[in-house]
Amino acid sequence: MSDMELQLHVQRPGFALDVDLRLPGQGVTTLFGPSGCGKTTLLRAVAGLERARPGRVLVRGQIWQDDTQDIWQPTHQRALGYVFQEASLFHHLSVRRNIEYGLNRTPAARRQIVLEQAVDLLGIAPLLERATATLSGGERQRVAIARALATSPRVLLMDEPLAALDMARKAEVLPYLERLPRELDMPILYVSHATDEVARLASHLVLLRDGKVQAQGDPAELMGTLDLPLAQGDAAATIVAGTVLAHDLEDHLTTIAFPGGRLQLVSTRQRPVGQAVRLRVQARDVSLTLSPQTGTSILNAVPAQVVALREDSPGQIMVALEAGTTRLLARITQRSARTLCLTPGMHVVAQVKGIALLD
Repeated sequence: MSDMELQLHVQRPGFALDVDLRLPGQGVTTLFGPSGCGKTTLLRAVAGLERARPGRVLVRGQIWQDDTQDIWQPTHQRALGYVFQEASLFHHLSVRRNIEYGLNRTPAARRQIVLEQAVDLLGIAPLLERATATLSGGERQRVAIARALATSPRVLLMDEPLAALDMARKAEVLPYLERLPRELDMPILYVSHATDEVARLASHLVLLRDGKVQAQGDPAELMGTLDLPLAQGDAAATIVAGTVLAHDLEDHLTTIAFPGGRLQLVSTRQRPVGQAVRLRVQARDVSLTLSPQTGTSILNAVPAQVVALREDSPGQIMVALEAGTTRLLARITQRSARTLCLTPGMHVVAQVKGIALLD
């Protein structure tokens, strides 16, 4: 039996959410899709803030809703943590007292996360005595996450927690979000419409469209499937999972080994050799040649095989590639595809600028 079972039907005028999901009990399950597809409605139904009729919500052996058995637990009886787009902190309380609020509303017998653990996970020890009004947007959101964790939830629900932050604050918070599934034994349901968040965080991906599940599974596979939305348009990208081989301090270059070869990226972060990393390779940053080039500024040239081609927009073609067992995408012009005579099965070289790789 899966650790989470969600059978939810929510009917509204002009919209219906209708999903039947079996989700893993660990890691980050990302709910992805355009605005209005049902991501937040699904999260609210899991939390009991909106009632699915009919519905069934099972989280790690606990039934929170099962209409066939006439079981319904209201939100305050569900062991969950909820993080919204806005931090929604109590402004009359200090950071410490905001987190203690989460602790105090949790029965002592169910407490598994102590204040110090929540504080350490989010790196907010220096903020504890601060007034929340003095915090930056990123700091406020980290405090909100710590407060949610202080309730010792069986599941953590996160509704686009980075959407209200600028790029700098988002970059500040992301490493802490990456840390959570490594150190906490709980599932995280994470709503997003940002491909960079999917690439960085998701261990399981659910694509929603018009209230229904379009696809679900391994993020790297779904991001590289041409007939799915993540592999279309200017934001199309794929995930490269690898390990750190070396870091050049002088040139700020990190070398990553992955099943299809090696990649070098510009990075000021010095990671230990052997550390696992995930890179996001944007399709628009991948060019193709029929043979390795010399006298070029492009650092990365990876042998690959063409898997499929699809028109992406007028005059542009999306090319799906396999580099070893790793899927890559290249978004090129229609003329280039015709000039290179690209067809499935062809062997090519995928070129990627080191400065374009995103970690």
